[in-house]
Order: sequence, then C-alpha cells, then structure tokens
Amino acid sequence: IGMTQDERWIAKYNEIMAFMAENHRRPSKYNMEERNMWNWLRHTQKQMNSGLLKPERIELFKKLVELGEKYKRVNQYV
Repeated sequence: IGMTQDERWIAKYNEIMAFMAENHRRPSKYNMEERNMWNWLRHTQKQMNSGLLKPERIELFKKLVELGEKYKRVNQYV
C-alpha cells in the first residue's frame, strides 16, 4: 500500500526539517544525497509563489523557510 500524496509531502517535509536541525544548514544542490531535498524545496517554493500550494501546507512550509533563513549563510563546506 503506497502513501498518499499528503503523507509523502509530510514525510519529505519532516526529513528536511530533521536534516536542517541536525546539520544546521540547508540541503545542498551539490551533494547527491541532498539533491532530492533541495529539488523538493525549490519546487514547493515555486508552487507557493504561484499560489498552487495547498493552504494547509503553506503554514508548514513557511516554518521550513524560516528555519532555512536562519542557516542561509552557513558555510556548507566545514
């Protein structure tokens, strides 16, 4: 039995939240393991900007963006 789209979205959201909490930085597009998360962030950001993101996801995503902003200028190559 597969996950619903909502469950997948939440799973990816939680994965990225945990990643940033653990690594104190945003996923990097240059790291193959993190590339998926990076793509998801970019895609979701575009959806939100064009008003296509489900309302219940917007609040959650804003929290993610906020956390990402905190780590925006963190040197990823420490």
